[in-house]
Amino acid sequence: MEELDLILESVKQDMDAAIKHLDHAFQKIRAGRASTNMVQDVMVEYYGAPTPITQVANISVPDAMTISIQPWDKTAINAIEKAIINSNLGFAPSNNGDNIILNVPPLTEERRRDLAKQAKVETEQSKITVRNARQDGLKELKRLEGVSEDVVKGVEEEIQGLTDKYVKACDDHLKTKEAEIMKV
Repeated sequence: MEELDLILESVKQDMDAAIKHLDHAFQKIRAGRASTNMVQDVMVEYYGAPTPITQVANISVPDAMTISIQPWDKTAINAIEKAIINSNLGFAPSNNGDNIILNVPPLTEERRRDLAKQAKVETEQSKITVRNARQDGLKELKRLEGVSEDVVKGVEEEIQGLTDKYVKACDDHLKTKEAEIMKV
């Protein structure tokens, strides 16, 4: 029965990964406040190689509506500014020669709805990942030989229970994020 436990553990790990990915995706969806997470995935062309912005600059949030990016190498400031513009984050960086300031504009009602839609899309992707993990677990279960039908049925029900639990978790995360986004 060790094989059954391995299948269940694998399914659970895949579903946990889906929730972690959803949390990471939600961090990038801004809810009206500045956050270093908004720019952490920006890639800067630094000495000919794409480099994460966090490896070429110090990023801070001096107030709720401002992100400050201070490059460790002053020659990289133009490359950082270009990377932010090309990342389509919707920020207009201002470069004062020493650092880059990003003013986070207040969200309009239309932009809030767009962000809520984006959150729904991310949630659906996570639910698909959860369902795929269920499918993979059920396929592995079917491959096992010498296991009674009752045991297989029990494990199938356990996998379905996990699926329901994680799909509900995705929906709960979405409700929380939507409330955060729509709060004025």
